[in-house]
Amino acid sequence: MPQNIQLQRVLKTPALVAFGLAYMVPLGVFTTYGQVTVLSQGHLPVAYLVTIVTILFTALSYCRMTNAMPLAGSAFSYVQRSFGGKIGFLVGWAQILDYLFLPMLNYLVLGIFLHEAFPSIPAYVFILTAIGSVSALNILGVRLLNSVNFTLIALQMVFIVLFIVLSFSQADLSPEALMKPLLVDAGDFSGLIAGAAVLCLAFLGFDAIATMAEEANDAKRTIPRAILITVISAGAIFIAVSYAAHLAYPDWQSLIPYQDTSSLIISEHVGGKWMYNFFMATYLTGVYASCMTAQTGVSRIFYAMGREGVLPRKVFFHLHARFRTPWRAIVFVAIVSLLALWMDLGMVVSMISFGALGAFTFVNLSVIKHFLINEKRRGLNAMFKYGLLPLVGFCMSVWLWVNLDPEALKVGLTWLLAGFIYLLWLTKGLRQDPPSVTHDDIAHLLD
Repeated sequence: MPQNIQLQRVLKTPALVAFGLAYMVPLGVFTTYGQVTVLSQGHLPVAYLVTIVTILFTALSYCRMTNAMPLAGSAFSYVQRSFGGKIGFLVGWAQILDYLFLPMLNYLVLGIFLHEAFPSIPAYVFILTAIGSVSALNILGVRLLNSVNFTLIALQMVFIVLFIVLSFSQADLSPEALMKPLLVDAGDFSGLIAGAAVLCLAFLGFDAIATMAEEANDAKRTIPRAILITVISAGAIFIAVSYAAHLAYPDWQSLIPYQDTSSLIISEHVGGKWMYNFFMATYLTGVYASCMTAQTGVSRIFYAMGREGVLPRKVFFHLHARFRTPWRAIVFVAIVSLLALWMDLGMVVSMISFGALGAFTFVNLSVIKHFLINEKRRGLNAMFKYGLLPLVGFCMSVWLWVNLDPEALKVGLTWLLAGFIYLLWLTKGLRQDPPSVTHDDIAHLLD
């Protein structure tokens, strides 16, 4: 790739927040509504609260590392430069898992819901059409993506306001009913934590913002600000919508046979057929926006790993001469996303959370290693910011990680084993460090 072709620094804080929210999908609460409502036994708002607390500590760690290293690779870049190439590679490998599976999740959801609306058209037709159009938009560049994101987020917010108003207008508002979704019995606690672990995928948008560091204007300021605004905004939306839905439709047991499409049942119950149709339009356009941002994020991860040389440079470290986007990485992601034609929704959701929690765990550790050990920061303020807070984030991430579905843990660990075998080959039995760019190259990228 010619050295004078670089990613364009065109994104400011509002655009980054829109990118993060589009990635998360404000209506994304409905993607896993049935699965996590059943897991948490009717306590989805509390499951979100547990996840948000974990995410906030980790988001602060991302802010610290982005300020120190505003690079496109997110967790991979932070860990690689804090702990070395070998551990960095394995974290990047785990990160690939959630970033590759998220586009698949979105394509799979589009296929399921559009086939539900148009039964005569096979789901695979919708999936293939979405993969092709999303890839084309991504190759054209992030400027076009921004305008689409703002429009689709505004449409979703209109639906959210209407949904909450209608839910409360027909709900039982007695004190007992209002408290029921929030009071968790001791016997339901394990299911609640398992549900909270799954919900980590709902907050991947803040990690995705970090992958755009080399396309952000004044990245050291705009990226941390956008991360915190996105996490807090999305968390408030998810809790409000899930709480309203639980009040309007408290009979969560009836959703057990319909976990994949329970959101359709809820929306029609709240507002009738017109609300069902409005939900379909806003939710699916939101999922489409998430497809675009998800593919953008993973292509930047591949771009960073290609630059390091741990993935083939000729494929991944290459920008389009006109659009200045990593088009070969985008096409590769599109090809892998074809697996959505055969994947199961529950497994895809769990695999995303496995990869996300792995990245979260090591980003928290990277803050401690980079600031307290490498840079030797001292004092009470440093110990609090760079020691205690990331340590809490680390412990909570591990706590959720081990509470994932056992099958997801098996598949995730198998993926890590495959990555370790590749690392052995790449480093000639760990005797060499994985390839990486030089400090001069990094300085050039940050100019």
